[in-house]
Amino acid sequence: MYNTSTISAIIGARIRQGDEREIRHLLFDSRRVQHPVSSLFFALKTAHSNGHRYLAEAYKKGVRAFVVSEEVALEEATVIQVEDTLAALQQLAAHHRSQFAIPVVGITGSNGKTVVKEWLAHLLEEEDSLVRSPKSFNSQIGVPLSVWEMGPQHTLGIFEAGISTRGEMERLQKIIQPTIGILTNIGDAHNEGFKGREEKLQEKLLLFRDAKIVIGEKKWLQELAQPTFTWSYDAGADL
Repeated sequence: MYNTSTISAIIGARIRQGDEREIRHLLFDSRRVQHPVSSLFFALKTAHSNGHRYLAEAYKKGVRAFVVSEEVALEEATVIQVEDTLAALQQLAAHHRSQFAIPVVGITGSNGKTVVKEWLAHLLEEEDSLVRSPKSFNSQIGVPLSVWEMGPQHTLGIFEAGISTRGEMERLQKIIQPTIGILTNIGDAHNEGFKGREEKLQEKLLLFRDAKIVIGEKKWLQELAQPTFTWSYDAGADL
């Protein structure tokens, strides 16, 4: 259980106004308010939108706790002020992940992340209490929201991580902190964000920096220092 004071301390922010509130749910979309009393709304800024425009709508639906980076006027609401709301969301999720010592599978690759995640969940759900990325929640926003769902009842986490340019995987690695890594493949998806396939590969491999074992095609994992389990059409792989 978190409250607004604890969250403020975790993300290095200050509460600009409002009372102490207990938080169970994180929001960034005012159209998806389901538990307003226990929700914290992050006013995220993206290339195409500014979450501060939707504060009034979330407030109208009953949300009373907000993380913002602009000056806002919300009566009887708890407002946490930060410089970067996305960074704050990611920092909170990374802290939450660090509270759990269960095995966590991190999946990345140019294609097939969601298929592999769902396949693994289907195979393991009878043996473990699973928490996993919903749908294709593998972005800079989707990953922290997925990891936030981890709870003491879970015995295994399965999360996917997608990137489109340099610098993104390091942030996702800090949030997922996988103990087991899976690289599905390296293809042409999001080529425009990288100088070449090798740069894309090295960026994706950052997800496995602290993993105990990494699973994937042998030709992509040869430079890794940690143990691997590999497959290949050529000789020399484990499978």
